[in-house]
Amino acid sequence: MRAVIIDDEPNNIENLRELLTRYSAHVTVAGQAGSAEAGIELILNARPELVFLDIQMPGRNGFDLLKSLSRYDFEVIFVTGFEQYGIQAIRFSAIDYLLKPIDPHELQYAVQRAGEKIEQKKQNAQLQNLMHLLMASGQKSEHRIALSSARETRFVKTADIIRCVAENNYTAFFLRGGEKLLVSKPMFEYDETLTGYGFVRCHHSHLVNKIYIKSLLKEDSGYLLLEDGAKIPVSRLKKDAVRQALMEAS
Repeated sequence: MRAVIIDDEPNNIENLRELLTRYSAHVTVAGQAGSAEAGIELILNARPELVFLDIQMPGRNGFDLLKSLSRYDFEVIFVTGFEQYGIQAIRFSAIDYLLKPIDPHELQYAVQRAGEKIEQKKQNAQLQNLMHLLMASGQKSEHRIALSSARETRFVKTADIIRCVAENNYTAFFLRGGEKLLVSKPMFEYDETLTGYGFVRCHHSHLVNKIYIKSLLKEDSGYLLLEDGAKIPVSRLKKDAVRQALMEAS
């Protein structure tokens, strides 16, 4: 579970880090911040699944931080030294909070609950994508594929995938707009699925979306020139199959 800690007291941050290491080893602290402003930037950059958020901080407090965000794709565990400070509102919202000094058992329970909520969200997103595929079976350009990285599971339209590159037991997905997403599955797991969406296997390490192919260059055994300028090798064994796929596309 990827987490960040936002607290204006460095000692509190270190204490929470130590407690997480000892009692919730599956939580990885991806960063820390000492103010609401720095916390907003940290959340946007680190994209955590879990945020430990101090309520009372100088200037803008934890609630102000949350008001500044446009999306809440993470779970929050509030941390406070003042039982009366916003606790009533938190209780009404059924959101977990920890009082300082933090009790290790309460920390474990709060992290466990957050983990369950995160898994439930992932399952809900997967189910929603399944229903979308079933309902839009004739509209392949709108179909999305689940891509699981170290940070998240993304649902990406197949039409937005330019190419895939095998990187040992991982697959790098190059998306429209220049983004690269490293997925923790080997490329052969996507080969058959994406072939049905107009992708062509031109090399043992490369799978390319035909709609982004600009031309077939005749250098060596051949290269595919893509619209983004990338040159993708075509293996001799795949050359005829690539030519056939491009003829079908035209």
